[in-house]
Amino acid sequence: MTSEHPRKIGFIGGGNMARSLVGGLIQAGHDASAIHVSDPSSAALEAMGRLGGVQLGDDNDAIVTQVDVLVLAVKPQAMGSVLAPLASRLAERQPLLISIAAGLTTSALESWAGPLPLVRCMPNTPALVGAGMSVLYATDTVDASGRECAETIMRSAGEVRWVKQEAQMDAVTAVSGSGPAYFFHMMEAMMAAGLEQGLDAATSRALVLQTALGAARMAIESGTDPGELRRQVTSPGGTTAAALSVFADGDLMGLVSRAVAAAADRSVTLAVELDPSAKGP
Repeated sequence: MTSEHPRKIGFIGGGNMARSLVGGLIQAGHDASAIHVSDPSSAALEAMGRLGGVQLGDDNDAIVTQVDVLVLAVKPQAMGSVLAPLASRLAERQPLLISIAAGLTTSALESWAGPLPLVRCMPNTPALVGAGMSVLYATDTVDASGRECAETIMRSAGEVRWVKQEAQMDAVTAVSGSGPAYFFHMMEAMMAAGLEQGLDAATSRALVLQTALGAARMAIESGTDPGELRRQVTSPGGTTAAALSVFADGDLMGLVSRAVAAAADRSVTLAVELDPSAKGP
């Protein structure tokens, strides 16, 4: 998307994730007037309007007629009722579809929208603060320009990676889609442990959050394997070693492996439940 020939981008759904993407696009220099957002909620549109210059409305059909790229940012359970009425208009316009609805496969989306260039995305909630991790999968009908466009949109809220096989999206959901909750839970546990050791709540919170931020930055910026970073701060017979031995006794690695596997299995199940093409007559 160049400044000379910006693509017109439409968003069906104006919730928090859509707002973070729109805000990121505007901050990156995309023309706000070339962004259209449709949502039945006046509160959602009002919040989107505070970004300035975005075209707002509640008519999904009108959005389709005005854009080259359509981002589907509605709840998975509502996608069918949103897309099916637009199928004929979508067939005429042939926009690039980008879905950020969790759990919906490309076959499910195509069953409602028809065969269109389609990119399926799995973002995570840190996208709301511009630090997200989005993983993308494109169908064979998406050309290089379409892939570049989808990547540009999702990169406005954080980092982006592609997978070549859609089946990998279940593992993506389990690792990065649900992943923030795992880290939040670890933060909860460490804050509680700090209280048990006599720290006040504000101090325990500050120590845990800054330590989490610092550890992530070290892992990212150094490029060093996290296992090696762990070894570098673990002196034999020291305090870190004492704590890590408790984690090992509790089989932390196995516990995390089983948790991620459970999330991936549930992702597979949900995808089947949400896919009308997977159901019998």
